[in-house]
Formats: sequence, structure tokens, C-alpha cells
Amino acid sequence: MNKNTTVQEIHTQEHEGSLIAYTIGFILSIGLTLIAYFIVVHHVLSGWGLLSVILELAVAQLIVQLVFFLHLGNRKSHWNIMAFVFMLIVLLIIVIGSIWIMKNLNYNMATPIQTDNAVQKGESAQPVL
Repeated sequence: MNKNTTVQEIHTQEHEGSLIAYTIGFILSIGLTLIAYFIVVHHVLSGWGLLSVILELAVAQLIVQLVFFLHLGNRKSHWNIMAFVFMLIVLLIIVIGSIWIMKNLNYNMATPIQTDNAVQKGESAQPVL
């Protein structure tokens, strides 16, 4: 391996699970985690700015994990990517369905006084279907 090898070339080499690729992924993961930690601890940002930076760092962390450790960034991983997308769809269905069910249960299990208060505040008088 010569000194001019890029990170992408290291990742796409024949031995994807090489020590160099894992080390780069590990260092990037630790770096992203420490950046998020220090932004929160030292109160660099607050409010929506903090939330947006933390979410951006979380997405970057997800990409690093998927590319360097799960090897979803190469051409050979077509079926792995399809399985990952299917898993995301199932996860979204479960989470959204659970939230939907909990909201309906919260409304349907309310006492008559709580239901009257909700109607007076202009909230939905009918459960969401």
C-alpha cells in the first residue's frame, strides 16, 4: 500500500475488513462522538442549533458505521443494501404504528372529564383512525 492511498481506495480494496479500514472507521466514530459530547458539555450551541448539529453528527455517525463496519458502501453489497432498506421500512411501520396506537389508546382510555376538556380546547373529539 503506497502513501497516496485514499480512504475510498482503502475501503474498496479486496480485503474490506482490513485493519486500516476498521481503524479509520473507529477513529471517525470516536471523533464524531467526542465532537457531539463537547458541543453539549461546553454549551457551544443551544436550542434548535444544538439539536440540528447533534442530528447531523448522528447521521454522519450512521454513515460511518454503515460504510466502514457493515460494508454497505461497495458495489458488491446490493443485497445487503436491499435488506437494510427493508429493515428501515419495517422499523418505520412498527414505530409509526405504535405511536398511532398509543395516541388512540390515550384518547379512548381518557375519563369523561379529560375528554370534555380536550373537546373544549379544540382537540379532536373523534379518535384518529
